[in-house]
Amino acid sequence: MEGTIDKKRLIWPGLAAFYEILAPYSYAMMRFVAGAIIVYHGYAKLILGFAPTVAKNILVPMGFPMPEVLAYWLGILELIGGAALAVGLLTRPIALLLIIEFVIITFGWNFRFGYFFSAQGGGYEFPLLLLVLYIAIFFRGGGRLSVDRSIGREF
Repeated sequence: MEGTIDKKRLIWPGLAAFYEILAPYSYAMMRFVAGAIIVYHGYAKLILGFAPTVAKNILVPMGFPMPEVLAYWLGILELIGGAALAVGLLTRPIALLLIIEFVIITFGWNFRFGYFFSAQGGGYEFPLLLLVLYIAIFFRGGGRLSVDRSIGREF
């Protein structure tokens, strides 16, 4: 049965009760963190004034039209969309938008700096991790501990 812990397979069987308590919340924790971690990036773009810098230093060199408008849109997506993803509201549409953003961030910008995020310019390991999380969230949806589920609508 899914969600049960096989005590015979555990290195420390004494932790089985702990695992069984937290296992039902594990997906909600991953979804929450995947949304919450991006919220500050949107806050920085919209409130701290980083959107014009992102437009000038990243979006213009990548050749995007209307880079400043796009930078503010990304700020809205990250701030509002990240918060919505964290609580599981409009989970799939927001995850899809974040997938598009992170495909571009990972392979269009960070990939050239190498794998390690500590590299000069920032590598692609961290954006790739978020991209994979957003892909998984897109296919799984909000899950049982989400606003989508509580209102009875999965998008």
